[in-house]
Amino acid sequence: MKKRVLSLLVFVVLSSCASKKEILYMQDAVQQDNSKVSYESANIQPNDILKITVESTIPEAAIPYNKARALGAQPQNLQVLQLDGYLVSVDNTIKFPVLGEISTINKTTKDLEEEIKDQLTVGGHLVNPTVNVRLINAKVTILGEVNNPGTYSFTEQNITILQALGYAGDLTINGKRDDILITREVDGVRKISHIDLTSASFMNSEFYFIKPNDNIIVNPNNPKVKSAGFVGNVSTILTIASLALSVTILLTR
Repeated sequence: MKKRVLSLLVFVVLSSCASKKEILYMQDAVQQDNSKVSYESANIQPNDILKITVESTIPEAAIPYNKARALGAQPQNLQVLQLDGYLVSVDNTIKFPVLGEISTINKTTKDLEEEIKDQLTVGGHLVNPTVNVRLINAKVTILGEVNNPGTYSFTEQNITILQALGYAGDLTINGKRDDILITREVDGVRKISHIDLTSASFMNSEFYFIKPNDNIIVNPNNPKVKSAGFVGNVSTILTIASLALSVTILLTR
């Protein structure tokens, strides 16, 4: 009887532990050493907010093509810039001074720069204008078994999934590292991918670089799921084990 109880307790404890293979990141990283990195710019999406500035050799000539605060001398915080930015409509258009409605369908910020520059030049508005377009409300949402879940803003053009998870304070020890769920909406189409962080092969995935409005979900690993349905944590297991052992000793005397 005592041996059966002890065997059961050992099984419960071991089943509540994660193996090294489930915890370590990029266990085959050497296979990706010196591999080529491909950077990709994301297409502009509805509800993006763009900061667009137009400059010319004659500064006064560019004034009508900029929003009032865009050329202001005083520094602005990100929230003010967003309020003064160009909001992309659900029809993938922006309303630009003088030029009117401009389509952003299938365009990156670089493509939109060239589009506005061409319209200003061909239309005889400005000579050799300089156009700068930047996305100023890029964000990623990270939920589940991370230390600091939430929505995080970023200003870089390209960040990796590892950088995004770093914003959230990394995965907890209970995070399922071999099945990170990423959802992405591109041009009205939803894509879902599963990323295995225990293998370095994910660095060749199109989801290696995070795009604005991505959602990252870290599900609990098997030991966490099992403990959630049985007992809360290791200390609880040990308490129950001690109690069960004491009862067994008393009954078998």
